Amino acid sequence: MKNILYMMLLVACMLPVGCDKINNESLPNYPVRIDLGEYGKWNTYGVHSLGEYRIFNREKGLPSNFPYNVNTYTGFGGVLLFMGQDMYGSPAPLAFDLACPVEHNADVTVTIDSDNLDAYCAKCKSRYDVITGLGGPKSGMAIDRKVGLNIYKVRSTVNGGYIISNY
Repeated sequence: MKNILYMMLLVACMLPVGCDKINNESLPNYPVRIDLGEYGKWNTYGVHSLGEYRIFNREKGLPSNFPYNVNTYTGFGGVLLFMGQDMYGSPAPLAFDLACPVEHNADVTVTIDSDNLDAYCAKCKSRYDVITGLGGPKSGMAIDRKVGLNIYKVRSTVNGGYIISNY
């Protein structure tokens, strides 16, 4: 009997911790691969200063002159490439899916609010933290639903650029 009560207490203590977790994987898992691995491509299509961003969406042809090929994929709603900060406060390129995780629709995407560098959904009014790379909710329905932007990997290459992917 004592063991059962102990187990129930242990489970009850763990529940609040599990409920506070933000889900950064709520959107469908579409492939992501954008090769900006060469210095020239990164210099042209990359982001270089804090708060600078670029949107990649193959279906919409964004950016308009980007050389998309058969190996380029831009996720569910497109990719937001943003120059934010790593965990040490140094500038770092970060990438997120553009689709708002509250709306769960590839056509409802976030934009960057240049006044405070949040990602903002005009439809549900949610705001997301993109400057730190966490993509977590800051306000709106996203907080209630505990959903954040899907995060993609940005890996440096030996050729002076980066590759964005979800693997």
